[in-house]
Amino acid sequence: MSPIQIERQKCTIYSRVCGWMAPVRCWNEGKKSEYADRVTYDKSE
Repeated sequence: MSPIQIERQKCTIYSRVCGWMAPVRCWNEGKKSEYADRVTYDKSE
């Protein structure tokens, strides 16, 4: 295995849903499908 592959680890992605930050993996199927359609904006632009 290369050194890069040894250092890999799964990330937990958090996003805001219904006013609370929560791990995306814990969301129900409906919220997960909405997450795929979300558009993010960079306020600094």
